[in-house]
Amino acid sequence: MENRRNLYFYHKKDAEMMAKTSSLYELAERYGFTLVDDYRKANIITSIGGDGEFLQAVRKTGFREDCLYAGISTKGSLGMYCDFRIDDTSKMIEATANEQLEVRRYPVIEVMVDGQGTFYCLNEFSIRSSIIKTLVMDVFIDQLHFETFRGDGIIVATPTGSTAYNKSVKGSVVDPLLSCMQVSELASLNNNRYRTLGSSFILGAERTLTLKVIQEGNDYPTMGMDNEALSIRHVEKIQIKITDKKIKTVKLKDNSFWEKVKRTFL
Repeated sequence: MENRRNLYFYHKKDAEMMAKTSSLYELAERYGFTLVDDYRKANIITSIGGDGEFLQAVRKTGFREDCLYAGISTKGSLGMYCDFRIDDTSKMIEATANEQLEVRRYPVIEVMVDGQGTFYCLNEFSIRSSIIKTLVMDVFIDQLHFETFRGDGIIVATPTGSTAYNKSVKGSVVDPLLSCMQVSELASLNNNRYRTLGSSFILGAERTLTLKVIQEGNDYPTMGMDNEALSIRHVEKIQIKITDKKIKTVKLKDNSFWEKVKRTFL
């Protein structure tokens, strides 16, 4: 941390948020940080808001690997990505001064849609039917045709995304020390014609998941990248894999992933 002093704050620019954050700007300058207006000049990027703002901060600044990301919560409670509360500046000072911070590395998934570009997700990628009709997809693991899915959609989650949307559909919570992705179904049909595994499954970092959309009049699905929608017409093939890219985040030594899971859900 001592060599990382260029700080960029990511947050909404409305009057209410500017009033909330003014003390943070003053605090950062008092403790020797250089505040920058351009995130490309920063080596620490700090989101202020909640987990949604953290995901947006990572996305809008390009999933940078050469800087640290940190999250400050304004919600009254800590999130999965936010280690600090905005009203607890003393803890921020103490943690920085006493070297109570560690760096953790979160895996990222890469999504390619019909060869039209590469997109990254820190939480999850989801594909869902956008009309009142089931979505049909051939599911491939590497070159193996694994199953033909028919239902509302599929979620592909990173380990850190396993506690969010993925968990709500009975997926597993995965340790982020594992570089993998989890595939979970949304309301799949299982009958004499269509048969799926019926449970979430986990793919290692060397695997590639391919989803081929069967063209039955439902070839314009809704796709989500973390908390942002992706609009591409006439989708045919989606390839998803874990990348070598790692997002480095600031972590308090006494606030591990599993402590966060316990605090959030138990």
